[in-house]
Amino acid sequence: MGPWKFLAVLVLVGLMAFLPLKAVGAEAAFDCGTIPCDEFSPALDDKASLQRGAKYYMNYCMGCHSLKYARFERTATDLGIPLPLAEQNLIFDDAKIGDLMQNAMPVPLAKKWFGAPPPDLTLISRARSPEYIYTYLRNFYRDDSPARPWGVNNRVFPDVAMPHVLIELQGLPECAPGPVLAHNGGIKRDPLTGEDMLEDPCGRLQITQAGSMTVEEFDTAMADLASFLAYVAEPMALERKRMGIYVLLFLAFFGVFAYLLNREYWKDVH
Repeated sequence: MGPWKFLAVLVLVGLMAFLPLKAVGAEAAFDCGTIPCDEFSPALDDKASLQRGAKYYMNYCMGCHSLKYARFERTATDLGIPLPLAEQNLIFDDAKIGDLMQNAMPVPLAKKWFGAPPPDLTLISRARSPEYIYTYLRNFYRDDSPARPWGVNNRVFPDVAMPHVLIELQGLPECAPGPVLAHNGGIKRDPLTGEDMLEDPCGRLQITQAGSMTVEEFDTAMADLASFLAYVAEPMALERKRMGIYVLLFLAFFGVFAYLLNREYWKDVH
């Protein structure tokens, strides 16, 4: 096998391994229930964003959703938060800085209040996707039907049992007529006529009762929160990517010498 043919085989194998992963990832990025996911990329290298996300999580989410596979100390260290400051601002019970990030909600009461215990969210960003979380947090809306005890619903997760705990920040959005969105982010077309479908009664949301944040401020806050959950799901993500570059460079360098050695071994075989 000549050197160019060998390189062509390596490129082909790489493409066969990489392209299916990209296709799966692209499909998952638009899998947000009845609507396409909003474009979002977690800012894992922005410690200020992650610190704000930790603040929002501890103040608005931790009461119901634990992070039982993460520790306060490791999280504070990774995010650049001094441990005394973390103890003062991130821990609201008698937990110690080295403890796992559990909450104090009794399971029987959680079942009574919500129908099921709120799930632990340590790995939710990997189970779903950062895009899913970002879109979900921004798509609660008012629903006064008798079946909705909390008075809200969600376009990403219809009939969700969770109340809109961020209403203080966002306010209360309401459904407004708008186009039917396809999973590619565009307007869905009628399969028979080919015309755009523009009559979704909840095609968009509008804020009727404002919260303490503007729309832009709330979107930024939810980006911080989604980034924090992406970090919690894989604290070593940045280190993994950094090491991966060196591993690939080593394999490429090693592949050249492996090819030359193989050619030397077989040069006298006819």
